[in-house]
Amino acid sequence: MRAFGLFFIVFFISMQTKGQEFKFEKESIDYGKIQKGSNGERTFVFTNSGDAPLIITNIKSSCGCTVPKKPEKPIMPGKKGEIKVSYDTNRVGGFSKSISIFSNAKTPRKTIRIKGIVTAGVVLQKEKSILSESN
Repeated sequence: MRAFGLFFIVFFISMQTKGQEFKFEKESIDYGKIQKGSNGERTFVFTNSGDAPLIITNIKSSCGCTVPKKPEKPIMPGKKGEIKVSYDTNRVGGFSKSISIFSNAKTPRKTIRIKGIVTAGVVLQKEKSILSESN
Protein backbone atom coordinates (compact mmCIF):
# COMPACT_ATOMS: atom_id res chain seq x y z
CA MET A 1 0.00 0.00 0.00
CA ARG A 2 2.83 2.35 0.88
CA ALA A 3 4.55 1.64 -2.46
CA PHE A 4 1.30 2.42 -4.30
CA GLY A 5 0.98 5.75 -2.46
CA LEU A 6 4.58 6.66 -3.29
CA PHE A 7 4.05 5.70 -6.93
CA PHE A 8 0.89 7.84 -7.06
CA ILE A 9 2.71 10.89 -5.63
CA VAL A 10 5.65 10.53 -8.03
CA PHE A 11 3.25 10.05 -10.97
CA PHE A 12 1.21 13.13 -9.98
CA ILE A 13 4.33 15.30 -9.65
CA SER A 14 5.67 14.10 -13.01
CA MET A 15 2.32 14.91 -14.67
CA GLN A 16 2.53 18.45 -13.29
CA THR A 17 5.95 19.06 -14.87
CA LYS A 18 5.13 17.60 -18.31
CA GLY A 19 2.88 18.94 -21.00
CA GLN A 20 2.32 22.06 -22.98
CA GLU A 21 1.91 25.58 -21.65
CA PHE A 22 1.54 29.18 -22.90
CA LYS A 23 4.14 31.83 -22.18
CA PHE A 24 2.78 35.12 -23.55
CA GLU A 25 5.00 38.14 -24.22
CA LYS A 26 1.99 40.25 -23.12
CA GLU A 27 -1.34 38.99 -21.76
CA SER A 28 -2.97 42.40 -22.22
CA ILE A 29 -2.73 44.89 -25.08
CA ASP A 30 -3.63 48.54 -24.51
CA TYR A 31 -4.60 50.25 -27.78
CA GLY A 32 -4.44 53.60 -26.03
CA LYS A 33 -6.42 56.34 -27.79
CA ILE A 34 -7.12 55.50 -31.41
CA GLN A 35 -9.18 57.20 -34.07
CA LYS A 36 -12.53 55.87 -35.25
CA GLY A 37 -12.07 53.62 -38.29
CA SER A 38 -8.35 53.04 -37.69
CA ASN A 39 -6.63 49.66 -37.80
CA GLY A 40 -7.98 47.56 -34.93
CA GLU A 41 -5.78 44.51 -35.46
CA ARG A 42 -3.24 43.52 -32.82
CA THR A 43 -1.18 40.35 -32.31
CA PHE A 44 -0.50 38.37 -29.14
CA VAL A 45 2.76 36.42 -29.37
CA PHE A 46 3.35 33.36 -27.20
CA THR A 47 5.80 30.50 -26.81
CA ASN A 48 4.98 26.88 -26.06
CA SER A 49 7.09 26.52 -22.92
CA GLY A 50 6.14 22.87 -22.46
CA ASP A 51 7.55 19.67 -23.88
CA ALA A 52 4.62 18.59 -26.09
CA PRO A 53 2.76 20.18 -29.04
CA LEU A 54 0.28 22.90 -28.02
CA ILE A 55 -3.05 22.69 -29.84
CA ILE A 56 -5.51 25.58 -29.63
CA THR A 57 -8.96 24.10 -30.13
CA ASN A 58 -11.09 27.25 -29.89
CA ILE A 59 -10.96 30.97 -29.14
CA LYS A 60 -13.95 33.03 -28.00
CA SER A 61 -14.24 36.76 -27.42
CA SER A 62 -16.48 38.49 -24.90
CA CYS A 63 -18.47 40.19 -27.69
CA GLY A 64 -18.96 40.27 -31.46
CA CYS A 65 -16.93 43.48 -31.83
CA THR A 66 -13.73 41.51 -31.18
CA VAL A 67 -12.70 38.81 -33.67
CA PRO A 68 -9.79 36.53 -32.68
CA LYS A 69 -7.95 34.24 -35.11
CA LYS A 70 -6.22 31.12 -33.80
CA PRO A 71 -3.20 29.30 -35.24
CA GLU A 72 -4.31 26.40 -37.42
CA LYS A 73 -1.29 24.17 -36.76
CA PRO A 74 0.02 22.86 -33.42
CA ILE A 75 2.77 24.93 -31.81
CA MET A 76 5.78 22.72 -31.14
CA PRO A 77 7.74 22.91 -27.86
CA GLY A 78 9.94 26.01 -27.71
CA LYS A 79 8.31 27.55 -30.81
CA LYS A 80 6.34 30.79 -31.05
CA GLY A 81 2.75 31.22 -32.13
CA GLU A 82 0.44 34.17 -32.75
CA ILE A 83 -3.16 35.01 -31.98
CA LYS A 84 -4.46 37.90 -34.05
CA VAL A 85 -7.27 39.99 -32.57
CA SER A 86 -9.29 42.51 -34.54
CA TYR A 87 -11.44 45.10 -32.74
CA ASP A 88 -14.19 47.05 -34.55
CA THR A 89 -12.89 50.62 -34.28
CA ASN A 90 -16.10 52.09 -35.69
CA ARG A 91 -17.52 51.99 -32.14
CA VAL A 92 -16.63 55.23 -30.36
CA GLY A 93 -15.80 55.07 -26.65
CA GLY A 94 -13.79 53.03 -24.20
CA PHE A 95 -13.54 49.26 -24.45
CA SER A 96 -12.19 46.40 -22.41
CA LYS A 97 -12.62 42.92 -23.88
CA SER A 98 -11.47 39.46 -22.94
CA ILE A 99 -10.50 36.61 -25.23
CA SER A 100 -10.71 33.04 -23.92
CA ILE A 101 -8.33 30.47 -25.40
CA PHE A 102 -9.19 26.77 -25.14
CA SER A 103 -6.35 24.30 -25.68
CA ASN A 104 -4.66 21.11 -24.56
CA ALA A 105 -2.37 23.07 -22.19
CA LYS A 106 -1.97 22.19 -18.51
CA THR A 107 -4.38 25.05 -17.88
CA PRO A 108 -6.94 24.35 -20.63
CA ARG A 109 -8.51 27.84 -20.54
CA LYS A 110 -6.40 30.99 -20.76
CA THR A 111 -7.72 34.57 -20.87
CA ILE A 112 -6.02 37.48 -22.60
CA ARG A 113 -7.35 41.07 -22.78
CA ILE A 114 -7.50 44.16 -24.96
CA LYS A 115 -8.51 47.68 -23.97
CA GLY A 116 -8.46 51.21 -25.30
CA ILE A 117 -10.47 54.26 -26.27
CA VAL A 118 -11.83 54.96 -29.75
CA THR A 119 -12.26 58.69 -30.40
CA ALA A 120 -14.43 60.35 -33.05
CA GLY A 121 -11.89 63.09 -33.79
CA VAL A 122 -8.25 63.11 -34.75
CA VAL A 123 -5.89 61.77 -32.07
CA LEU A 124 -3.06 64.24 -31.55
CA GLN A 125 0.28 62.96 -30.35
CA LYS A 126 2.38 65.29 -28.23
CA GLU A 127 5.65 66.03 -29.96
CA LYS A 128 8.84 66.89 -28.12
CA SER A 129 10.41 70.18 -28.98
CA ILE A 130 14.11 70.92 -28.96
CA LEU A 131 13.58 73.41 -26.11
CA SER A 132 11.84 70.88 -23.84
CA GLU A 133 14.61 68.29 -24.35
CA SER A 134 17.31 70.61 -23.04
CA ASN A 135 15.59 71.07 -19.66
